[in-house]
Amino acid sequence: MLLAVFERPPEATGSTINSAIVIAAEKTSQYSELKTAADYFGPITELATAKGFTVVNEPYDFPVGTKQLVRGDFSKPRGSLTMVQSSLVMLEKGYVVSFTFIGGSEDEVNGLVENLSFGAKKMPSPSPKRN
Repeated sequence: MLLAVFERPPEATGSTINSAIVIAAEKTSQYSELKTAADYFGPITELATAKGFTVVNEPYDFPVGTKQLVRGDFSKPRGSLTMVQSSLVMLEKGYVVSFTFIGGSEDEVNGLVENLSFGAKKMPSPSPKRN
């Protein structure tokens, strides 16, 4: 399963990196060697380096609320710009779930990552009606 969200349509040209968030879920059974979320960075790194990215940070533990994920960071020059990619991975209910954030700077990607959360957002309690 794959879900991708882009700042602008992928085919639209622009003078900046087209920020994106890609969420993927695959059955862990598709990867016989997969024991931990960090193990999934073998395929992620292989794909990223094949697309011209270099590893900036090897996989490391990265908490998001009460969940423990593993994060790896990559970058790729694009003319005068640099494309930054951070992938966060967790194993959940027989699936490997990855969240990949792409942007034009570390700050931009970190801003996207900071918005990742798990669980329902708490809605404010309704105010009692006054007559």
